[in-house]
Amino acid sequence: MLWRTRLCLGALLFLFVTLAPARPVHAAGSILVWPIDPVIEHDQQAVALWLENRGSRSSLLQLRILSWTQVDGEDRYADQEEIIGTPPMIRIEAGKRQMVRLTRTVPVQPGVERAFRLLIDEVPTHAGTDSAEGTGPSVGVRLQFRYSIPLFVYGEGLWWKPRADRKRDPASAGQPELSWRIGAQNGKSYLEIHNIGPVHARLTGVYFRHGAGSTTLAQGLLGYVLAGSSLRRPLPDAIKADAILMATINGGSEALAVAPAK
Repeated sequence: MLWRTRLCLGALLFLFVTLAPARPVHAAGSILVWPIDPVIEHDQQAVALWLENRGSRSSLLQLRILSWTQVDGEDRYADQEEIIGTPPMIRIEAGKRQMVRLTRTVPVQPGVERAFRLLIDEVPTHAGTDSAEGTGPSVGVRLQFRYSIPLFVYGEGLWWKPRADRKRDPASAGQPELSWRIGAQNGKSYLEIHNIGPVHARLTGVYFRHGAGSTTLAQGLLGYVLAGSSLRRPLPDAIKADAILMATINGGSEALAVAPAK
């Protein structure tokens, strides 16, 4: 599995970092990435992604791009040839930055949003000569970080993210259309959120409101619901019949009520 943390020879630890579309972010790996919500619209052939090394040593990075779908409420990833990232291997010296070009090779059908995941892995350098001072063998655990960034590509007639080079009516932007239900499988309850809208929904700060109380599902990111897809998450507690699902959608300013499925 691409997303499973693995312990490798020499106590190499993989840390998976999901970047949220808000502002440039860097983790302990000292690699800053922006924009972290890239999109390619129908009249754009490519988009630029910038990587900056804020650390004190050079970093070697590998870029891969996977198609992203959801099946039975679970994320699925696969190799693809619709989007090409160049260069695929990037070495960035300390204090320097590098542009990566994400190029669309085939058009997307009108009114359709396609989802991809950009994986940026820090490749470990030789452990024997990579001390903090650069003069002797390293000691302890070396961390390798994986950055996972969503990329959305749009067909003609559909857009989601504002563009600085053109004026558009915000009311014409694509919007998710969500509903939810509670199901059960193998004796365990789960929440399923379905999206029949043309664009994705990024869900944060998700909770159930019931009477004067509430049950928090995620203070931060719960997950994405792709267009025409569903997201499933386990429920830790029994949810009352009159509960109202609240969520902040695509970075909105406040939590909104999600309608129950009919």
